[in-house]
Amino acid sequence: MSTMPIDTEHPSQAVAGLVLAAGFSRRFGADKRYARLNSGQTLLAASLALPCTQLQDVWVVLRPEDDSTALGIPAQVQVIRSPGSDLGMGHSLASGVQHISQITVADTIAVFLGDMPWIGADSLASVLALASPEHIVVPTFQDQPGHPVLFGRRFWPALQGLTGDAGAKSVLNMNQGRVRYLPVNDPGILRDIDVPYALA
Repeated sequence: MSTMPIDTEHPSQAVAGLVLAAGFSRRFGADKRYARLNSGQTLLAASLALPCTQLQDVWVVLRPEDDSTALGIPAQVQVIRSPGSDLGMGHSLASGVQHISQITVADTIAVFLGDMPWIGADSLASVLALASPEHIVVPTFQDQPGHPVLFGRRFWPALQGLTGDAGAKSVLNMNQGRVRYLPVNDPGILRDIDVPYALA
């Protein structure tokens, strides 16, 4: 894992963070975003903590009816409401990218998931160091792709056209020549929460 210094006093402006958190937690059996970790934070708040330390601008995609205060969303995180969140992750991602593209000065969007609080700070710093408007950056652990995934501005129009629940896989598949895979020694880039016992 990289040991490059992490500048938390001057977060990156070149990369905007987008956290997808409008799902319905069907496998979890309840709204997992409100589940509490040992730290006392909600799962969503814990997943937002790391992006907020390394990125100046962070957005989270929520459902229209969500209570951002009850979810523990930090004040500096900007909320995007996705009316079509029930249509799947692809729709939420498209909504988020469309919103950010209209107002950000960044040339890359880092896509995080709202149920992944264990990504390492060094891993994120290493991924951000490869940010490019012309490339997609994917961290891997033991050859398995994880998050966050960075999308340069070149790919934002394709992301805005996504639908359904497949996420951005189609964009990666169509642009393999521009994907940079970054091996990291961090299982946290793969570890998400789909069932209650995974919170431990």
